Amino acid sequence: MPEILHRPVDAESVARLVATGCDPRLARLYAARGVADPGELSTTFASLVSPDRLLNADHAARLLADAIERREHLVIVADYDADGATACAVGLRALRSMGAIVDSFVPNRFEHGYGLTPEIVKEAAALKPSLLITVDNGIAAVAGVDAANALGMRVLVTDHHLPGSELPRAECIVNPNQAGCTFPSKHLAGVGVIFYVMLALRGELRRRGAFAGKPEPQLAELLDLVALGTVADVVRLDTNNRILVTQGLARIRGGKASPGVRALFEAAGRMPRRATVYDLAFVVGPRLNAAGRLDDMSLGIECLSTDNEERAAELAANLDKLNRERREIEVDMVESALKLLESVDPGEGYSLSVHRPDWHGGVVGILASRLKDRFHRPVFAFAQDGAAFLKGSGRSIHGLHLRDALDLVDKRNPGLLERFGGHAAAAGVTIPAGRLADFAAAFEAVAREALTAADLERRIDVDGELTAQDMGGDFARLLRDAVWGQGFPEPRFVGTFEVASQRVVGERHVKLALKRGGRGYPAMRFGSADPLPASVVAVYRLDLNEYLGEESLQLTIEHWESATPS
Repeated sequence: MPEILHRPVDAESVARLVATGCDPRLARLYAARGVADPGELSTTFASLVSPDRLLNADHAARLLADAIERREHLVIVADYDADGATACAVGLRALRSMGAIVDSFVPNRFEHGYGLTPEIVKEAAALKPSLLITVDNGIAAVAGVDAANALGMRVLVTDHHLPGSELPRAECIVNPNQAGCTFPSKHLAGVGVIFYVMLALRGELRRRGAFAGKPEPQLAELLDLVALGTVADVVRLDTNNRILVTQGLARIRGGKASPGVRALFEAAGRMPRRATVYDLAFVVGPRLNAAGRLDDMSLGIECLSTDNEERAAELAANLDKLNRERREIEVDMVESALKLLESVDPGEGYSLSVHRPDWHGGVVGILASRLKDRFHRPVFAFAQDGAAFLKGSGRSIHGLHLRDALDLVDKRNPGLLERFGGHAAAAGVTIPAGRLADFAAAFEAVAREALTAADLERRIDVDGELTAQDMGGDFARLLRDAVWGQGFPEPRFVGTFEVASQRVVGERHVKLALKRGGRGYPAMRFGSADPLPASVVAVYRLDLNEYLGEESLQLTIEHWESATPS
């Protein structure tokens, strides 16, 4: 049974926030998430960290401005996930608005693998660019950049992944996580990095008089894409990222989203005017990611970069179809993985490494995430990568930095890892096909060093109990319109309720009528049709249910325990 823990709240921080006009209820939530200075709640575009503080952004701006003046051909090499797609679209839209001749090239997950490889460089060379621009990749592309240099192409790397021991010999590298960069927001997504480079480029062109007699490009128009990529990549929503996401959501809600983002909302049956972080993370983001997982992310990039409403709608419909196929594959893979693990007691190990030959390489990341949630262990799920290799995607829990763990495995076991990379919570690795057992043992050893038995016990952090006065639609709207996400978790509350009625809907969900203190509360529990006892301690979110244009309060139950001791 997971432990329910109440987040501590610093009273002095709450007082400072309330003194500046913050709603007292929100002030408690913000203080519980480490906000101590009212300035951290600013959401204005002017409050963003200046591009001047991002190492080499000025160098990148001069490089691009020179290329634009010389009418050189630029090619953006993107990653095949939602961050890479939005980053590519931001680059294409911004550069074209500033007069650049630019195209894009996106690797196919199944043909090319990840990043700027020598093979990708060879194919991109057919477009005859003088400058390659990587977005959301490139920091590990030592061989790829060397190949580009040999063919006479310069490379501008824009990335946010952690650098390895050797940096590529690129013309310029912009990455907030490279040594010597003092940019305070280390959690920029790939789309955030290229957006900052575009801000720097506009400033450089302004200094050169490029906009004399004509309006400057409005880069704020790209913030819907920046918000989408930032949320979809599950980077930490620090102060700077919260500004980017808040500004992007404001554009979507205000009817100013790009045609592609608007079309993706419509394909999913969601209303842009009520867009939330949830929509970006679990509705629009997965539809965009489906292209890279099952097909070709060029579909997603075109959807986000076109100004043609009809074309955007057509592409969004295709992406929606791919996402339905992805969900079907995912369900089958999760079922097969759980059958594979029926004989495994997760309590005996600190990690899981699983593989089946029929698993789809585009969906193993989602499978790893599902297994990580179920067993509360770091997990790697592997798919076949040709006859010679297995390609794995991993997800981790708090306490184990996944990319650093792979680095340690690599140092201790030379030759075991063909390549690897990633973040603290998610990473990828390729290993020889016959060495899964070796990898599992090496990864387990590292996990046991980094984690304790207590780390493997699931816990649920909550924001306390709500009074009857706060359990209403007004507070639910405040919560819905705020920005929550990775590192700044959406509020969860706890309370004891009587279960007045319950019925199964849609086979796997339960519709509930709860009571507390004489008041009734409609509620839903998704993904489980198990009956609840007469009285429960429930962890829940305050949600709003819309029916016939009217909104009403609804509790979403995420965990429950019997309120009556057994």
